[in-house]
Amino acid sequence: MNILGIIPARYASSRFPGKPLVDIAGKSMIRRVYEQANKSKSLSAVVVATDNAEIFDHVKSFGGQVSMTREDHASGTDRCYETLLQQPGTFDYVINIQGDEPFIQPTQIDLLASRLDGQTEIATLVKAIHEQETLFNPNVVKAVVSARREALYFSRATLPHIRLTPEEQWLQRHTFYKHIGMYAYRADILKQITQLPISTLEKAESLEQLRWLENGYRIAIAETTEETIGVDTPEDIARAQTLLTKA
Repeated sequence: MNILGIIPARYASSRFPGKPLVDIAGKSMIRRVYEQANKSKSLSAVVVATDNAEIFDHVKSFGGQVSMTREDHASGTDRCYETLLQQPGTFDYVINIQGDEPFIQPTQIDLLASRLDGQTEIATLVKAIHEQETLFNPNVVKAVVSARREALYFSRATLPHIRLTPEEQWLQRHTFYKHIGMYAYRADILKQITQLPISTLEKAESLEQLRWLENGYRIAIAETTEETIGVDTPEDIARAQTLLTKA
């Protein structure tokens, strides 16, 4: 099975312009993500998808594969589809790897790839939540998972609601999951979901995966025990530097 790893890397960002090029302990963030992805045993190829000439030239400078895409894409999923169309050869699946997670583990990519069997339409990662702060943080997206290990829903709210139970006891009553935003798409499904109009649930939660669920697509779940740490703001760089120093 041929799986293409794509790392969307957009220059513009309201909170952190130029984030892919920021230096983290001697290497740019996009280079660190690219090098981690290339350690995966499951990917046939890895390519950065960008809309910026500076990022494009930078990836070329360290020997990485990169594709130039349009600036007007609404999401990384749309950027992935344009990049897929630019590639030589045929791929069965695409894995969308977040460009702001320099600590992504190749084992997490391989775990996600293990859910891909030709029948799986879309797959993503979750991690069990063990801390109250994470559980009730509206910036952390939660996933509700079925007995078949498929996604039932994603929300910024804490779901499910444990009725008649104090909140400090919720973690003792149910396994809650944090969503880790790495997606695998079957190639034909990737084409289909980029053509869907924005849905009401997507608007409500500002989560594009709800558009797919609302239109009847099935999202398989793989559960990781490894933590990933994203870089969302300039303040996160110091934390990333510290982690690399300790490694």
